[in-house]
Amino acid sequence: MLTVFSEAHRLHHGTELKDGVLKPSFEQPSRADTVRDRVRQVGLGDIIVPRRFDRACYVNAHSERYVAFLETAWAEWTAIGRSHDALPLVWPVRDLANQQVPDFIDGKLGFFAMDAGSPITRTTWEAVKTSADIALTGLALLDEGHYSAFALCRPPGHHAAREYMGGYCYLNNAAIAAQQAITQGAKRVAVLDVDFHHGNGTQNIFYDRPDVMFISLHGDPAVSYPYFSGASSERGAGAGEGFNLNYPLPKNTTWDHYRTALVDACQQLRRFAPEVLVISLGVDTFKDDPISHFLLDSQDFLGMGEIIASVGVPTLFVMEGGYMVDEIGINAVNVLHGFESKTQ
Repeated sequence: MLTVFSEAHRLHHGTELKDGVLKPSFEQPSRADTVRDRVRQVGLGDIIVPRRFDRACYVNAHSERYVAFLETAWAEWTAIGRSHDALPLVWPVRDLANQQVPDFIDGKLGFFAMDAGSPITRTTWEAVKTSADIALTGLALLDEGHYSAFALCRPPGHHAAREYMGGYCYLNNAAIAAQQAITQGAKRVAVLDVDFHHGNGTQNIFYDRPDVMFISLHGDPAVSYPYFSGASSERGAGAGEGFNLNYPLPKNTTWDHYRTALVDACQQLRRFAPEVLVISLGVDTFKDDPISHFLLDSQDFLGMGEIIASVGVPTLFVMEGGYMVDEIGINAVNVLHGFESKTQ
């Protein structure tokens, strides 16, 4: 399996407001480096650099005004004499106006953000668009005949919605790849999100569409970030009703419980019969992950890959979360090994 990776991910690392304290972001460059090192260590396959793609590929999944904001936010932030990381201060909640983009950067940051955990720095945009290009390169490999590929994206993407960033995510790499497949002629594409946290952004982008099925297994939003999405009752809207499936799982979920949900999810995927499957591969379901509360062990990720392989279609793995740095590489690569053991 080819892995797509770029050193440009190191261009992004800033501060976040977490636990009431402004501190260096939990989403650190070492995450991607650790996974890359494991790919090399076990000889998974060649590691290649991403190709460059037109920004229109990002706009296809997001919106023009949101992509333009990401491109220009740092320049607007520093134009008024600021040099520290750009973070939002106020959000358009409840009855506040939420359709008109403010002119001033402080208002724009709140308009286009869901939290104060996604800082914008001088080089964030370069890292963000390269991460999206990594996913698009992975999809191109499938188009060229590869049965699977691993897009080692950083920053991650599944919390980024059509018009907002959050949860360390800016452009939704998995959604951009899925939309690119549709743009190139696929009739049915699926995104399966196995990250501990609900992929609210991916759900938002495809919620009213029947051509992209979104399925997410995640911590119950009653007690887990992002709190305001991921209920089993959220099944899509309009033409997309029934094509959005959520499996919220309780604290201390073990592999036996998780496996049952994953097997059911893959049965749903086989019924949908996608031409391409995109996996939002978060491994923060690991038992020792510091910001999650499932109980999967490293060996369980092999089983996860084996079950995903049962869908039986070309598959792109897109890296999302996972914050126990010592094990993130082992767990991510175990999923890929498990998948390959059933497809070679």
